[in-house]
Amino acid sequence: MTSLSETIRRLAQQQAGHAGLGVPTSRLTSLDTSAGSNPGTLSAKVYVPSPAERNPALVVVLHGCTQTAEAYDHGSGWSRLARDHGFVLLFPEQRRGNNANQCFNWFEPGDTRRGEGEAMSIMEMIDLACREFQIDRKRVFITGLSAGGAMANVMLATYPDVFAGGAIIAGLPYNVASTVSEAFERMRGRGLPSASILSANIRQASPHQGPWPMVSVWHGTGDPTVAEANAHAIVMQWRGLHGTSNTSPVSSAPEANHHVTRWEMKDGFAPVEFHSIDGMGHGTPIDAQCGLGAIGPFMLDVGVSSTAYIARSWGLAPSFGARPHSEAEKNAALPERPKPRAAEGIRDIIENALRSAGLMR
Repeated sequence: MTSLSETIRRLAQQQAGHAGLGVPTSRLTSLDTSAGSNPGTLSAKVYVPSPAERNPALVVVLHGCTQTAEAYDHGSGWSRLARDHGFVLLFPEQRRGNNANQCFNWFEPGDTRRGEGEAMSIMEMIDLACREFQIDRKRVFITGLSAGGAMANVMLATYPDVFAGGAIIAGLPYNVASTVSEAFERMRGRGLPSASILSANIRQASPHQGPWPMVSVWHGTGDPTVAEANAHAIVMQWRGLHGTSNTSPVSSAPEANHHVTRWEMKDGFAPVEFHSIDGMGHGTPIDAQCGLGAIGPFMLDVGVSSTAYIARSWGLAPSFGARPHSEAEKNAALPERPKPRAAEGIRDIIENALRSAGLMR
């Protein structure tokens, strides 16, 4: 009799073959960017739920190195959440011809200035998506992992007038490197500028004078690839802009391994948050048991779904007692992490194994 593990392996191979990728069949479709100048020669995918909200929000998602848009979506669970809550997703995608490791070029001056290179390509894609899907331009957000997180910070810095908020996962501050060697030094946490210079870098990146987008920063304390010092530098970069440099932090711990530090304005609004995950390595924090996302390369199951937290903080999903924005949000709730049970039956064991293999949601 064929073992359960062998059956799952064969199913996974078959489904990967059908998808043409190492992930289940994608919900994403290609976005035609031929009408724009696309100076960064990027490609793009989108996800549009059916039905979408009227004048929906847009979330721009930037994958990490060696990843594709489909792989990052499968691991993070963004399209699952968008399907349930009616917002649109845009996934700019790097081409191997631009970077051998498929990293966004977050440190190249020609790709990180307003109106140039990859930053301009992403901005053109956002404009196209906003027109095509009747996006509410007051609800455009961006997130990314690693090089994608650093590039998300590039977009927040160079087009702060476009975004209501951003979430940077295992990323780096804006404009701290301009060569490959400098990029590696900054990734190790070496040579990072002072807080005043970090904030000045953003002020000089565009003619915008504020208000500034809200920013959350996510990082694992055990990250061996991008030093945690970069997370603290990003926090300082944005605190200086929001005027919370002298504000005392407010801390909480939603889970035992998840520590949140917030810097609040006088009205109680916190424009900058830092999420620290104890012991987590380099990647996006997910909670595979809640059904939102899947374990994979740089998708780390630490019992915390960054996707769910980020969407809640942006008002795109039911949020810690906050009033929903839409009927879709009223009628659909985020999946909760199941409570542990004393024992599992054979059906539970099979279903959990299929979910781990990415064959069931």
